[in-house]
Amino acid sequence: MNLRKLLWPDIPESQWNDWQWQVKNRLQGKDGLERLGSTLGIDVSRRLRVLNRYKWAATPYYLNLMASRDVSLDPVGRQVIPSGKETGVTSSSASPDPLKERHYSPVRGLIHRYRDRVVLLATGFCASYCRHCNRKRTWNRPECVILSEEKLKLVRDYLLSNPHVREVLVSGGDPLLLPMEHIARLLEALRSIPSIEILRIGTRVPVVLPMRITEDLCRLLKRQRPIWINTHFNHPVEITKEAKAAIERIQLAGIPVSNQSVLLRGINDNYDTLRSLFCRLQAIMVRPYYLFQCDHVSGTRHFWVPMKKGIRMMDRMWGDVGGMCVPNFVADLSEGSGKARLLSSHLIELGRKEAIFATFEKKIVKIKLE
Repeated sequence: MNLRKLLWPDIPESQWNDWQWQVKNRLQGKDGLERLGSTLGIDVSRRLRVLNRYKWAATPYYLNLMASRDVSLDPVGRQVIPSGKETGVTSSSASPDPLKERHYSPVRGLIHRYRDRVVLLATGFCASYCRHCNRKRTWNRPECVILSEEKLKLVRDYLLSNPHVREVLVSGGDPLLLPMEHIARLLEALRSIPSIEILRIGTRVPVVLPMRITEDLCRLLKRQRPIWINTHFNHPVEITKEAKAAIERIQLAGIPVSNQSVLLRGINDNYDTLRSLFCRLQAIMVRPYYLFQCDHVSGTRHFWVPMKKGIRMMDRMWGDVGGMCVPNFVADLSEGSGKARLLSSHLIELGRKEAIFATFEKKIVKIKLE
């Protein structure tokens, strides 16, 4: 299937590769969903009802990665096209804010959960709205910092009064969709705080809008090093030639790129898909950093994968691929309790004189400690 030919047949390459054209021509809202449904030959009536609670939008570039007209089976379509299950029967464990981010927000848009680092929500805007997002609650009522001098001063004053904070993760929404002057002003304000050593940017732009990673943007980011980029590839099909080129532009600016995937039912919840994803990320020099258990966010139950299944797959991964391909499998615990690693241990018993291990081949090995 080639959605570009079906929906945007007369768009020249120069426009297709213009990130501002991509944002302006996103499919979104009722009209966009009906247009997509008509093109794919699917009934979207149940999906339309979701829009009363959760917005939707997706870039032409990202939608064009779809290979199947069956949205429920396509790993791209399933991530960004609304499903009637988002407003269906939920679970008692689901919450709009399971990580209690609001509780840990001393200043609007600033989340201070861990002692030495904070998250700054710089915008509520995304190029494509991922249906598994853990901030779906903010889509209609953004909780981000409005980048006025007054709001930015509140953030800066808070960080100056908490000098033990050494790291700021700039997130959103997607901060790389802000105007260049806003990005520069925000990063310069953070960099001017003496205690801030590290800036991180959380963005899905390399995946859903890689043409946004321009040389001008990379030069701007380079001026604020040390800076790290965390992005969000969930499936091997997302690692396109355009995505690779965007990643390389970031890396050539001297900025390392890590990846944070989410384990998602019907998208990447099988071993071969995950193995391919992690190996292909390593091949483009993107570190597979985290694989997250999907948070119990309202409207995401249809994405949840049993924790035991994830542990089994990651246990199998160890020894089957090089260590640089294996991310930490973690869960963000409810009530703001922080991250916890999900792993089985190869250490069976640790005594004073001997340690007993089970290898990745299930062999038992005893090591003398004295």
